[in-house]
Amino acid sequence: MFAKKWRVDLVINGERQPCPLDWLDKFFMRNFTGTAEFDDTLPTAAGQLEAGLRVSPERLASALQEWLIKTGKAKGLASHIEISPAEGTPSAATTP
Repeated sequence: MFAKKWRVDLVINGERQPCPLDWLDKFFMRNFTGTAEFDDTLPTAAGQLEAGLRVSPERLASALQEWLIKTGKAKGLASHIEISPAEGTPSAATTP
């Protein structure tokens, strides 16, 4: 089911860091109960995610970015999410 392995980075004021695992857990738990779009996802560590073939990295980055803004996780700082294939995997995805 989890054919893709992605790296999820949070970039705040130009500084890149792995998206915290607790943020990924909260985001995906919310989505499990609110929408089926990201059901085929599994956060495995800070900045690491496994996903099924139906999950769009572009849509995921956009939705996660919206959630971060709504919840104030980035504390109003200029930020964005970047999703890319985890090292050693051929999955394609990036989002500014």
